[in-house]
Amino acid sequence: MPSSTGPATEPPADHRKGPRRRGEELEGAILLATLDELTEVGYAALTMERVAARARTGKAAVYRRWSSRAQLVVDACRLGKISEVGLPDTGELRADVLALLRQMSAKMDSPLGDIMRGLLGEMTRDPELAELIRERVHTVGPSTILIILERAVERGEVEPWVLTSRRASVATDLLRNQFLMFGAPVADEVLTEIVDDVYLPLVLSPAPKPPDKAD
Repeated sequence: MPSSTGPATEPPADHRKGPRRRGEELEGAILLATLDELTEVGYAALTMERVAARARTGKAAVYRRWSSRAQLVVDACRLGKISEVGLPDTGELRADVLALLRQMSAKMDSPLGDIMRGLLGEMTRDPELAELIRERVHTVGPSTILIILERAVERGEVEPWVLTSRRASVATDLLRNQFLMFGAPVADEVLTEIVDDVYLPLVLSPAPKPPDKAD
């Protein structure tokens, strides 16, 4: 007879009893499970074993595709479009930059924002993660603002040398720092101050060009 001394417990799920998945279907399930794990426990507590269990597959299936959790997480972030934004094209620099910052701010205030903030914090402790994020994820905002600046150069609003200066990414850098320090949502008045009080005075023609470095 079964014991009645305690509540019945269900046996752990056996992924082998489910429908067998291969290729893109299995990879998609693993990446979605990774995003769920990031939301629930963060990068520090994420393990390949937990991801495999959530995706209802074996740990070996995860390791065959990703040799480290950093690679897995970065690919999951790309699938989740964590840093993806549209390209504003209003015909005027101020409006384009403000529209970009508002898009980025909205993404930061979404469920993906917590993942983004956690990963940016972990970059200081995980060199592999930091390198992969810089190469594959964190280039989106800066590259988008460069396109916006290139269009402003064509319209005569900005001098060409600004494109290769540190001034080019100041707006997105300031927004990221605000997000890391104070979280989301970032008030619209803060975005406007970044654009009007800092960014435009730095880049609008005729912005003073810094002196050449001494040989």
